Amino acid sequence: MTVSHRNDSTGPRLIVAVLALGAILGGCAKRTAESDTLAFGPDDVRERHPIVLRDAPRSLDVFVGRSGGRLDIRQAEDVASFAREFRRSGKGGLVAEVPTGAHRDHATQDTLNGIRAALSRGGVSPGILSVRSYPVQDPGLASPIRLTFASLQASVPHRCGQWPTDLGSSEFRFSSSNAPYWNLGCSSQATLAAQVADPIDLVRSRDEGRPDIVKRMGAITKIREGKDPSTQYRQATPQINSTVGGGN
Repeated sequence: MTVSHRNDSTGPRLIVAVLALGAILGGCAKRTAESDTLAFGPDDVRERHPIVLRDAPRSLDVFVGRSGGRLDIRQAEDVASFAREFRRSGKGGLVAEVPTGAHRDHATQDTLNGIRAALSRGGVSPGILSVRSYPVQDPGLASPIRLTFASLQASVPHRCGQWPTDLGSSEFRFSSSNAPYWNLGCSSQATLAAQVADPIDLVRSRDEGRPDIVKRMGAITKIREGKDPSTQYRQATPQINSTVGGGN
């Protein structure tokens, strides 16, 4: 009877031990998976290098010309284009940081007047321009007038070119994981963010616009008459020898 009692109690104890061991191993596996995710990064490039929208400064440096002179054609067009960009996406005011202490006060003032004139051509009132000053550190270098305004911009929230893991065979855990390296896709995401015309397009689509009623009614009329409503845009392509050289 005593031996039988010992065998009956061993079964439940063994089951409890197996369950406890499974829980411990499961916890270790979970921690290992979490550590792998933190070390290697998510597989999706949009999660590793997301494109975010933020209000960031947009600047233009206008170099000071000679005293009594106007802005050259290139810089005048740059300022006018900058003014149109401010009208389209600018937030707040427009600031001009003017250098002081370079013994070129007259030339700086003339350049600032040329900037105001170029802003007017770009559709921006010169009265909205807020002028600030900054000291010149090195008189031997060019000290431009910097125009700045804030706008909504798309960018990657971190710098590209970071390599937190070794791509060689020295790190077996990463090499055997078959996971994409962390920097993969960062430059593509950064380029896409820099090329988008309107950052809001990354968040939502635009309206379709008004439909072409004339074309729609023409297609409906053809369908009612049993005709093909499609349009043939292709034309017969001439032979190269008949167009160039007269077939010689």
